[in-house]
Amino acid sequence: QVQLVESGGGLVQPGGSLRLSCAASGTPFSSNAMGWYRQVPGKERELVARIGSGFGTTYADSVKGRFTISRDNAKNSVYLRMNSLKYEDTAVYYCKVMGENDYWGQGTQVTVSS
Repeated sequence: QVQLVESGGGLVQPGGSLRLSCAASGTPFSSNAMGWYRQVPGKERELVARIGSGFGTTYADSVKGRFTISRDNAKNSVYLRMNSLKYEDTAVYYCKVMGENDYWGQGTQVTVSS
């Protein structure tokens, strides 16, 4: 019933930009906070950014000033704009619905390489 469809990952050079998208269905959207996480093989999944139902945002220290999370409730979508990308940003990125129950997207690969 609940579906999270992620897109926008790919290969980008250091210093470049990328925009990730996540479209949600089957769950109340506007009333839920949404989050972006990332995971590197061998490491735990970490929170990158969060946006609340009231559009308040929080970011991991490692991405502050470079990443921007946003949402469009009319499209049931959440986005992550990533600027000034670094090698250490390489990871699989996941979106998450933070409601009564948590739901995850399938993940999209972001690779920063020269």
